[in-house]
Amino acid sequence: MTGFPAFTRVGYNLLIVMAYGLIMAPVLAVMVISVFDAEIISFPPHGLTLRWFVNAWQRPEFADGLWVSFKLAVISTAVGVPLGAMAAYALNRGKFWGKGLISSLLLGPLAVPAIICGTALYIFYIQAENVLDRDIVGTTAGLVAAHVLLTIPWSVRLVSASMEGLDQRIEEAAANLGASPMIVAWRITIPMMRSGIVAACMFSFIQSFENLELSLLLIAPGQITLPVAMLNYLEFRIDPTLAAVGTIQILFIGILMLVTDRFVKLSRVF
Repeated sequence: MTGFPAFTRVGYNLLIVMAYGLIMAPVLAVMVISVFDAEIISFPPHGLTLRWFVNAWQRPEFADGLWVSFKLAVISTAVGVPLGAMAAYALNRGKFWGKGLISSLLLGPLAVPAIICGTALYIFYIQAENVLDRDIVGTTAGLVAAHVLLTIPWSVRLVSASMEGLDQRIEEAAANLGASPMIVAWRITIPMMRSGIVAACMFSFIQSFENLELSLLLIAPGQITLPVAMLNYLEFRIDPTLAAVGTIQILFIGILMLVTDRFVKLSRVF
């Protein structure tokens, strides 16, 4: 009986390792396949090479898609995170009728499959075009607006989570000492919300950068995002080039998360 707790602890740790292994297996598989020498993927590989990374770099659609996706993600994050943070603050501190309904409305897109959101937004844009008599689908403004709607729910969720443990008495004390509402917000409230805001920026950027469903339906003529470029490439070629592009994305997002965690511990938000 004395060894039972130790056995339970070992079994628990083994389950954790297996869970992490299951989660990381697809990521590691993509990174390993990206250096296979043969065009047709087979195990064991005939050799290792970096030529697929060179091929990805030389194809203009990937470079153009990377730049468009980066700009789109930056703009969407810059617009969506402040809006989501303000909405999260109002929901956390405000007392008004319909608060629960508004919260469900803002967080609802997180529970809806992305392809359904993209299709619904496409149909809405078509209906809006008929009413307003102007183009929305296929414009940069329409695509940016769609990605902003994608980032707002993440911002509301993460900022709301970071505000759960904040002490509101600190803001009240600052106000009682004569600080104006703007000073309280700038020097007290926003610094306390920093972890949630930084996490919202990171996840909003990733969601916009990696999004395929909205971009595929609403992309502007002459422009292409990286996920759409990868899908188009897959229609004509099946080789490790896409795995190389995916590896670059994985490394980029991994570095982004490490840098973010260096300044703001993400564990405080979740």
